[in-house]
Amino acid sequence: MALQSYYLKKLVENFTMHLMKGDLIEQFLDSESIQAMHSLVESVEENECRSCALTLAQALGASEAFKKIADPKQDAENRLVTSFHNNLVLLIQKTWVEKSDEELKAQVLYHLEEFCKQLNAKSYTASYAPFFSIVDDVVYLMFGQQSKNKDFEEYALRIDPEFGIFWWYVKSLPREARWSEAKSRLVILLGMYFLANY
Repeated sequence: MALQSYYLKKLVENFTMHLMKGDLIEQFLDSESIQAMHSLVESVEENECRSCALTLAQALGASEAFKKIADPKQDAENRLVTSFHNNLVLLIQKTWVEKSDEELKAQVLYHLEEFCKQLNAKSYTASYAPFFSIVDDVVYLMFGQQSKNKDFEEYALRIDPEFGIFWWYVKSLPREARWSEAKSRLVILLGMYFLANY
């Protein structure tokens, strides 16, 4: 009986936590942006994915600039990859870490180089999982163990709403996805745009 009570209590806590997170993001984003995130994850239609990505870009403060990047006929993507690379290298190098995390810094810099090579080769599906690995590691370097806590999304929204919205975006995406090159491209480039300008 006590075990059932414990599990019931945990179930209620998890449900309440989930509701709080949902309510919290609604304090920072309109319903159109939240729906665009859900549609982006679920859609397989390229035009709908692009439309959703543009709506989310607006929520991240990048609507006009991202339109050019989202268009595969434009040359803006190469500039984004360069800017993303340079800004992340600077961010990683300038982030003070414990001695035990110095090796992680070196690994992230190496993975960043490989990731950018894949993007320059237009290999978006293969770049999808490495992108999240890099983002997770960079956020860990910035925030330490706090980034691993269950309440980090709420913490990020409260201390820096712009970063918190980005983190919500990243955490709303599946870590492993078998999406088209076009959809993978949009999802990655939108996340990169934020980090390139953070």
